Amino acid sequence: MFTDIPTAILNRMKFLEEKDEKDRKDGTSHWHRLRQITPDTGRFIALMAAATPKGNWIEVGTSAGYSSLWISLACRQLSNTLTTYEIFPAKVEQAHETFSEAGVEDVIHLVEEDALKGLKEINDVSFCFLDAEKDVYLRCYELVIPRMVSGGILIADNATTHKEDLSMMIGRALTDERVDAMVVPVGKGELVCRKI
Repeated sequence: MFTDIPTAILNRMKFLEEKDEKDRKDGTSHWHRLRQITPDTGRFIALMAAATPKGNWIEVGTSAGYSSLWISLACRQLSNTLTTYEIFPAKVEQAHETFSEAGVEDVIHLVEEDALKGLKEINDVSFCFLDAEKDVYLRCYELVIPRMVSGGILIADNATTHKEDLSMMIGRALTDERVDAMVVPVGKGELVCRKI
């Protein structure tokens, strides 16, 4: 999966990594930055997705599509697709450009909609990556977990860097009898939950 990443995907990843780094250095506002995951987090979520049972894969918070590109590697390997939700029009436009340039439009379905609405329509979820505004994490968690298959994996980004903002959601997951959960020290901290 990682030894034969297509050149088009690598090129787009590099472009987004450089743009993200430049925006951070330039002090681009919180709302206009890509705010994407780290490359090691990308590898981690791709590995975890590739190890899930059969089912639907979803992502909450597409941004410019960087994390989706990593997940697309697992999609190709398992002949699966990813449905990803983004509500900000400028980021939807960037994500469409990313998926087109990387050649992954056949395995990624981008939905311009509030995930809190869309998640109510999806069942048999086997993988979910959550990387959106922190105030929706707990609501997304409570929508996804009942819809997950046994052995399904939910990963939430920023569990360390935004620990205070996510304390209710993390606390809920760590004591939720429906899942086994822990925080993994990868990237900005990943809360990993496996549906029992």
